[in-house]
Amino acid sequence: MSMIRKALMVGFLGMLLTGCASKSYVVLLDNPDGSTGKIVVRGEKGEQLIDKSMHGAALDGSQQPAAIEESRIRQDFGAAMAARPQLPERFLLYFELGGATLTAESQALLAQIIRNAASRPAVDVSIIGHTDTSGNAEQNSALALKRAQSVAELMQQQGLKAHALIVESHGERNLLIQTPDETPEPRNRRVEISLR
Repeated sequence: MSMIRKALMVGFLGMLLTGCASKSYVVLLDNPDGSTGKIVVRGEKGEQLIDKSMHGAALDGSQQPAAIEESRIRQDFGAAMAARPQLPERFLLYFELGGATLTAESQALLAQIIRNAASRPAVDVSIIGHTDTSGNAEQNSALALKRAQSVAELMQQQGLKAHALIVESHGERNLLIQTPDETPEPRNRRVEISLR
């Protein structure tokens, strides 16, 4: 699980616990990816493990977990659920060999990225350039930065309005597909864009 997802999950559980202090129970919901985690409720009257979605237990630990109706969850926790931040989105754009020219598919994806960024209040955008292992590391670092800067310029030309824009190079570090040195790999010739 990514650090961001863990932080969001912990933050959301904290909101639930805070939001339910007057309701005296906590409820477990699915993660955004559809999976369900687990929580342990420890209170003055016992300890309960909740491992099923839409199940809750009293904060004092006195009762076994039980199913909670969706309408009750919405009534009791609706404000906390509405306050959850949007999860970050990640996009990969790929490049032709040896330069900063996007593939046709990646060029077409830019419009969607701009729309998604516009739907977020005060969006922070991170653009990280990468290369494959063909060529020397110093040249690859410069090429990856050129790719990231090129994408940033294209996005700004197409109307990107960002609260913060970070552009950086990872060169041939952090390969998506692990390869030996001097290996051309199209999936490593990429820019990663994160919207937060």
